[in-house]
Amino acid sequence: MIGVFDSGIGGLTVVRALRKKLPRARILYVGDVARMPYGNKSATTVNEYSHEIVRYLLRRGCRLIVIACNTASALAADSLREDFAVPILDVITPAVRAARRATKKGKIAILGTRGTVGSGAYQKELPPGSAALTCPIFVPLAEEGYAGTKEGKAIVAHALRSLRGKKISTVILGCTHYPLLRREIRAALPGPRLIDSSAVADDAVALVKLDPSLENGGKPSLEIMVTDRTAHFERLASKIIGSKVKLKVIDLESLSGIRH
Repeated sequence: MIGVFDSGIGGLTVVRALRKKLPRARILYVGDVARMPYGNKSATTVNEYSHEIVRYLLRRGCRLIVIACNTASALAADSLREDFAVPILDVITPAVRAARRATKKGKIAILGTRGTVGSGAYQKELPPGSAALTCPIFVPLAEEGYAGTKEGKAIVAHALRSLRGKKISTVILGCTHYPLLRREIRAALPGPRLIDSSAVADDAVALVKLDPSLENGGKPSLEIMVTDRTAHFERLASKIIGSKVKLKVIDLESLSGIRH
């Protein structure tokens, strides 16, 4: 079984890509809605939350972990790989690879949370002169359903105004929530190619080819666990996946393995 986690619902954009490329996979998703966003948390806190979630995914039988969160990928991936003996994929490496491949001339820009951009994880892998812009407002915009609204379009355009006229040819959407605002970002930056975190699905495919048991083939399944649930999140999750889904709530004590 493949375990996937993010700070909220946005990581389901990665799940959508995984299901398309690995249609026989069993997938268990954890969205830490109660503690989102991770982008304004300290590295210590993001590491703690990420370790709790991975331990839970392993207890549930996952044998391949996908960190569908750019902040956790930047701040916790190395520590997770040191502490757990299963393949752990982050979303930064494949997105950088895809952006480099797509960029023949011009600059690459990374849009991300404060935690992701502040970590420098993307900047150290990108060519000199690449731009980095923090867009902390994008996560609540996406989670609260402002995609497709006039207000959302105006806020995104204002946030990205500093990139206009800078000869940007490729933009990395450095948060799994940002593809939910793809139309708004495209309207604000009509020229550049947009790369998002779904590129990690190709890395998962490569691992499954080496070890098909990671996919747990047979009857495909998707289980979505969240640390908080509202009717709005359920509707948004269904919209991302493309069919009606049911979110299951896991309390934080169970997530951390605490028993009273």
